[in-house]
Amino acid sequence: MPHCNNDNNDDRSAMKQLSRRARDLGLVVGPLPTGRHNAITDVAGILVGHTTIDDGADLHTGVTAVVPSQLGPGRWTLPAAVYSGNGHGKLVGSTQVDELGVLESPIVLTATLSVFWAADALLGYLMDRRPDGLSFNPLVGETNDGHLSDIRRRPITTEHVLAAITQASGEPPAEGCVGAGTGTTALGFKAGIGTSSRTVRVADRPATVGALVQSNFGGVLTALGVPLPADELIPDADRAEPPGNSCMIVVATDVPLDARQLGRLARRAIFAMGRVGASYSNTSGDYAIAFSTAQPHLPPIPDGEINPVFAATLDAVEEALLNSLFTAVTTTGTAGRTSHAIPHREAIRRLTAAGRLAAPV
Repeated sequence: MPHCNNDNNDDRSAMKQLSRRARDLGLVVGPLPTGRHNAITDVAGILVGHTTIDDGADLHTGVTAVVPSQLGPGRWTLPAAVYSGNGHGKLVGSTQVDELGVLESPIVLTATLSVFWAADALLGYLMDRRPDGLSFNPLVGETNDGHLSDIRRRPITTEHVLAAITQASGEPPAEGCVGAGTGTTALGFKAGIGTSSRTVRVADRPATVGALVQSNFGGVLTALGVPLPADELIPDADRAEPPGNSCMIVVATDVPLDARQLGRLARRAIFAMGRVGASYSNTSGDYAIAFSTAQPHLPPIPDGEINPVFAATLDAVEEALLNSLFTAVTTTGTAGRTSHAIPHREAIRRLTAAGRLAAPV
C-alpha cells in the first residue's frame, strides 16, 4: 500500500484531513460558472487517464494523459499552441506545435527523467493508429518529482503510458497524488494534479474552457489574495524544499480559435500561476499547451470577442492550481523526505478572517 498519509499537523492534532477541492472548502475563483464537473473533461470529447506508481517507499510518480477524442480518422490534427513561461524543462514535440500550430497526439505528462520513455511509448501508440504514417509528433511534458521519488530509476514503461491513454475517460479526473502528480510539491506543500473549467458565451454560443495542471513549482501560496506561507501553516515541519521545479498546464476549449489565438490563451495560463504565488524561478520549467476542439469548418472568432475566453482561462487555471494543492495528501518518499499537505483548517481560518470564503464551511 502507498505511504500517502492523511494525518496532517492541522492545529497539531491527530485529526484526519480528507482530500477536498478548493470550491468544497468555500474558495470560489471568479464570477464565471463552472462546467458540470468543474474539470477539463467538461469540454466535450476530452478524456483524462492516470497511471500511478507508488510503492510506499522510494517511488511516487506516474503518468497523466489528456486525450482529445476528436483526434482520429478524418481529423488527425487540432489547432494548438505552446507557450514557454520559462524553458527550463523537457517538452518533447513543442517546437513542431509552435511551427505548424497543430496538435496531433494525446498530451502525456510524467516525471523529468521518464519523459523520453513516455515519448517513445506515445510514438508507438501513434504508429499503431496510423500504420501508413511516416512522421509523428508526440507531445510529452514533465515536472521533476525527485524530491519524493527515486527519479533516476525511470520506472515509467510503455505499459504505464498506454494504460493512461487507453483507460482515459470523460468522467471527472482524479486529483492530487495521482498520475504525474503523485510525487510533486508546490508552493511549500504537497501538490499534484488539479483541474477546473468555466462556461462562457462567445459569438452568442455557449462555450467551455477547461484546464488541467501538474503543479511542482516554488513560491508562497496565495489563495484568493490571502498569503498562506508554508512556514507559518506548518511551522514545525522538517521541510527540505525542492528548488524551483516546474508546472505543466493544459487548456482545452471548444471555442473556434486559430493557433495564434491559442498562443494568447496559453500565455494567460502561465499568468494565472502568479495569482497563486508562483516565484517563476530560474529552474522552473513553466509551460502551457492550449488547443481547440471546435469543428474545423467554423471560422476563428474575431479577436474583439476573445476577452471572455481569456477570463475563463485565467480563472480555470487558478482554480485548477488550488485544487492540485487542496486535494493532495501528506506523502513521505525517498530518503524519508516528507511533503506536507496544506492544513485545511488553518487555511480556512485565515481565508475566513480575510472575508474571502463564498460560504461557511
